[in-house]
Amino acid sequence: MKKIKLSVAVFSVSILLILACAEKVKKEEDSKGPQVGSLRAESEDFYKLISKDAQIEVLAAGFDWTEGPLWLESEQALIFSDVPQNKVWKWSEEDSISLYLEPSGYLGDREGKREPGSNGLILDHEGNLILCQHGERRIAKMLAPIATPTADYEELTGAYEGDKFNSPNDLVMNQSAQLFFTDPPYGLDDWDPKELDFQGVYRLDQSGELILLIDSLSRPNGIGLSPDERTLYIAQSDPGKARYYAYTLDEKGEVTSGKILLDATGSVGSGKPGLPDGLTVDKAGNLFASGPGGIWVISAEGDHLGTIVTGQNTSNCTFDTEENYLYMTADNFLMRIKMK
Repeated sequence: MKKIKLSVAVFSVSILLILACAEKVKKEEDSKGPQVGSLRAESEDFYKLISKDAQIEVLAAGFDWTEGPLWLESEQALIFSDVPQNKVWKWSEEDSISLYLEPSGYLGDREGKREPGSNGLILDHEGNLILCQHGERRIAKMLAPIATPTADYEELTGAYEGDKFNSPNDLVMNQSAQLFFTDPPYGLDDWDPKELDFQGVYRLDQSGELILLIDSLSRPNGIGLSPDERTLYIAQSDPGKARYYAYTLDEKGEVTSGKILLDATGSVGSGKPGLPDGLTVDKAGNLFASGPGGIWVISAEGDHLGTIVTGQNTSNCTFDTEENYLYMTADNFLMRIKMK
C-alpha cells in the first residue's frame, strides 16, 4: 500500500513538473512576441551575419510612427521616438513598454503640428541624451540623467547663419565629439515655414562651431560613420533618387570627396514599402539601412547582401552594445532580429 501511494505521489509530482515546464516554455515563447517578415539574400555573405532561420520578433505595437531607436546599455533597455505623438518610449525585456519622455520634440501649445516629436536619438560621450527635435527645429540635450528623464532641454544648435533649420532628422557623433546631422524638411508645417533654401548635412564641433558639409542632396536622412570614422554615410529618402552615399572625411572631419555607394531607386515601389531612411553600421563596417521592403544589408564596398523584409515602411535600426540583436522601428512597430 505504501508503495502504491509513493508511486502516485511521484507520478503527481512528475505531472506538475511537466506542466510547470510547459508553462515556462509558453511564457518564454509569448515573451518573444509574434514573428513576422522574412529574409531575402542577394549574396551568401548575408548569412554570415544573420542565420537563415532567424525570425523577426514584434516587441511592441500601436504607435503612430516609430523612429530613432537607441540602446541604453546602463539601463539594458531601448528607447525610441514616436514622432507624431511627441513622445519617447522605453522597452526592456524585464518591463516591456513604458513612456520614457514627453514632450520630446515640440514644447509649444500649437495644435495640429504634423511631426512635433523627436526623431534621431544618441548619447554623447558624457552619457547625455541628444535629440533631433522636429517641433523645435533644433538639436538639443536633455538635462536630466537618462535613468531619470525629464522634458528639460538645452539647445545645442538651432539655426545656420541666422536661418532656422528645417527639421533635424538623424545624427551621429565621432570619438572627437563632433556631431554630424541631417536636416530634411519633413517636420515643417505651413504655419512654420522653411527658411533655408537647401537641405543640409552639418557638423557641430565641441567648440560650438557649426559647419555646413553638404547642401546638394534633396532629402538627406539617415546618417552613420564607418568604424574608422573616415567615411560618412548618408541615406537619401527621395523616391526619384533613393540612394546611399559615402563621403570621405579627413582627420578634421571635413568632406574631401563623395560617391553614390548604392542606388536603390529601381527597387522603390513594386510591392516594397519604404525608402532609404535611418541606418547603422556594424563593427565590421557593414551598413544596416532602411530601404524598400525593410532593412537593406550593404557591404562597405556597396554590395547589397540581402534584405530583412519587415513588410512595413521601416524608418531606422540600431544594435545593442554586443550586436546580439538588431532593433528596428517600422511604421507603428518596434521589432528585432537575432544576429549571428
